Amino acid sequence: MKGELLLLSSVIFLLRVVCGCPTRCRCHSPSRSVDCSRQGLAEIPPDLPPQTLTLHLQDNQIHQLPAFAFRSVPHLRTLNLYNNSLSDLAPGVFHGLQHLQVLNLTQNSLHSLESRLFHSLPQLRELDLSSNNISHLPISLGKPWENLTVFAIQQNQLQQLDRELLESMPNVRLLFLKDNLWKCNCHLLSLKLWLEKFIYKGGITDSVTCASPDTWKGKDLLKIPHELYQPCPFPSLGVGTWGVQQLGSAHRPGPGSPESPSTGQRDHSECELKPKPRPVNLRHAVATVVITGVVCGIVCLMMLAAAIYGCTYAAVTAQYNGGRLAQTDEPVKMEGKGPHDLTQA
Repeated sequence: MKGELLLLSSVIFLLRVVCGCPTRCRCHSPSRSVDCSRQGLAEIPPDLPPQTLTLHLQDNQIHQLPAFAFRSVPHLRTLNLYNNSLSDLAPGVFHGLQHLQVLNLTQNSLHSLESRLFHSLPQLRELDLSSNNISHLPISLGKPWENLTVFAIQQNQLQQLDRELLESMPNVRLLFLKDNLWKCNCHLLSLKLWLEKFIYKGGITDSVTCASPDTWKGKDLLKIPHELYQPCPFPSLGVGTWGVQQLGSAHRPGPGSPESPSTGQRDHSECELKPKPRPVNLRHAVATVVITGVVCGIVCLMMLAAAIYGCTYAAVTAQYNGGRLAQTDEPVKMEGKGPHDLTQA
């Protein structure tokens, strides 16, 4: 019996060596997947099978990923790093993963992302960065993602999102942005315009709820009218360059001069949404002109009708009074003739 157990354990050990499956992982050869989840791992197992297509590393304690961390699995298509303790990603961490299509980085401790972090992932289709502490995303995360269809960034600390980043994802169809600290001022207008176009083309997104300022706290960004946005002030370039700034910024400090708290508060208030309607595009201007023309036309017709009525009433009144005067004058003339005149007649 002991000999059989020893033989069985030897066979299992040899199979692991031949198949290249890490000791604390489970390998499924038909699907070429490796499951290393919930093993308390602090780093990537070094002996992963090179033909692996799916790698599950969720629910571990991986704090950092060095450059070329997945060089041993160049054919990887799905990578799940959900619920680890990742706080920093080296610039070349995903280098060599030319075939990766799904990347899950949900529920980690990421604060920011390097601009070229995903540069080596041209086939990426789904990217999930939800439930982190990301407060800023760069304008670009690498080359344009022609294949990206799902982008999730909900439950982070984002206040703004650059439109240029979204435009680098021309084929995205699912976009998740809710539960961030969205600051609904002039800087978020470009996101609103992009989302409206995105939804019009059939894209699906969740709600972007404003966290500040207090005027729009709790409101849906897409339901705030365009007219309530004020244009963002241009940065001051000095008196010698522009002279007087176009938007009344002549008294703002130059780039080299320290900015006083009152000036900072003033610039900040200029960026906030102010409930003062103003036309912002040609469509609204044309509509205003048409409505004004219709109202003026109606007023002119009413004035013309009033004038015609007045003239008609005056004419009828004059004719009526003239007839009565003629009837009154005739008896007076008859009374003025004497007896001599009547005899001669």
